[in-house]
Amino acid sequence: MSTTPQEHDKAGWLLYHSVGMFPGQQAAMRAALEGFTTSWCRPGLQRWDDGLAARRQVLDLYARLLRAPADAVYAAENVTQAFAQFVGALGRARLNGKRVLIAADCFPSLHYMLTGLAPLLGYTLDTVPVDAAAGYVTDDGYIARWQDDVALAIITLVTSTASKRAGLQRLAAHGRAQGSLIAVDITQAAGIVDVDVSAPAIDFAATTTLKWLCGAPGAGLAYINPALLDERLQPLVQGWFSQPDPFNWDLDKYSLATQARRFDNGTPSFLPYVASAPGLSWLLSPAAQGMRAHNQALSRKLIALADAKGYRLRSPRDASERGGSVMVELPAPIDAQALEARLATEGVLADTRGQVLRLSPGVLTQATVIDELDRLLPAA
Repeated sequence: MSTTPQEHDKAGWLLYHSVGMFPGQQAAMRAALEGFTTSWCRPGLQRWDDGLAARRQVLDLYARLLRAPADAVYAAENVTQAFAQFVGALGRARLNGKRVLIAADCFPSLHYMLTGLAPLLGYTLDTVPVDAAAGYVTDDGYIARWQDDVALAIITLVTSTASKRAGLQRLAAHGRAQGSLIAVDITQAAGIVDVDVSAPAIDFAATTTLKWLCGAPGAGLAYINPALLDERLQPLVQGWFSQPDPFNWDLDKYSLATQARRFDNGTPSFLPYVASAPGLSWLLSPAAQGMRAHNQALSRKLIALADAKGYRLRSPRDASERGGSVMVELPAPIDAQALEARLATEGVLADTRGQVLRLSPGVLTQATVIDELDRLLPAA
């Protein structure tokens, strides 16, 4: 995958687990935002229609990415809010006296949110511990805690701390046998790992438009199984955009939309969706073909480098069990934050969580970064 001279300085970008980039991104985002500005500031009545169309475009692209019906997706500000809307709508009727199961290496914000909702909805939050030997929650460990009193299981498809990829087929089959609802955080997977919400069938999935989707902050995207969209699923927060016709002002004729749009509430935001549309459009275009193969080729080289340096690999070696990132544990004598800063001054952009160095190669990352890391990383 070739890059322009202006993008050569991103050859060392290893932060796709945080912020994704694609060829021509800056120009594409600028054009999208300028188009919105022109529409919004033009005298006339078109601005709202244009803004809603931009937001709808991103939702349609998300549905296409997940092979989901277009009316089964909804927008939120972020992943935490999207999950909170779903869990809140399940209500005490489905959750009271039951367990909600989650892995300890979930994205922490989801755990904080679920802890706060537990007293309101009457469930017990059960957290599956990390396997000390593996360094992540294993599928076996998760299944061992998953019995028929679990009303809702939240699966992290790819973890942000180890890039451990869950065996979703096996987990979903077990969950269906228990009668549980299955929700999946696909934040670290969407765009780099194939996700089909019907194979296996799941009940909910959410992501941000950041990371591999190469979008902007402030846009969360959620899918909900259409089979759940009955009168029992009542969002805790509703508003004028939750209706079939948002312009109904008759207080006695309020009703919820039959589609996932019932999770809208007040006036929707536009700018994060305008800024995120170019990334999703690029990802679903022929230009993005080969990105996964490029990612895996560089990932193999990163693993080999970690082995040569004597670092402990925190991610699975098997590519089928790994997302798009490679995480390695820096030896204790290394100051992780100081190393992170030094790498950045040399044009190698990665980050650390404690002593774990996170490396995520994407479309703009070049193989030359391996040589730079070999030069800059001290041996154990």
